Amino acid sequence: MDVIKIKGSDDTPNVILDAENNIIEFSGRSLPEDVVTFYAPVIQWIEEYAKSPNLKTTVIFRLEYFNTASSKILLDILLKFEDIMKEGHEILIHWYYQEDDEDMQEAGEEYSEIVDIPFEMYSY
Repeated sequence: MDVIKIKGSDDTPNVILDAENNIIEFSGRSLPEDVVTFYAPVIQWIEEYAKSPNLKTTVIFRLEYFNTASSKILLDILLKFEDIMKEGHEILIHWYYQEDDEDMQEAGEEYSEIVDIPFEMYSY
């Protein structure tokens, strides 16, 4: 599988999708002008990855902020990983948030209640 590395900006997150090294990470801020277009290659990569996933996949979220449109796409991404897990593969979400950022902490907690994937919450 191809490795996707998207360098973040003020409005878009850093994204690393590297199946061979088992690195799937989203970090920074996610408020792209066109969220569907920005995340289209990410969704496509995950769909391809789902055909032959690693036995264990850790997905790292280190987001400082995301807008409402991004929150829907992030849920779509998590649901795709939930489908992979339902096929018998181990999935683990690492959700990082700044110690004093209750909104990001709550977002991680809410996602963990919506999808049936183990979440580990980390403050820094």
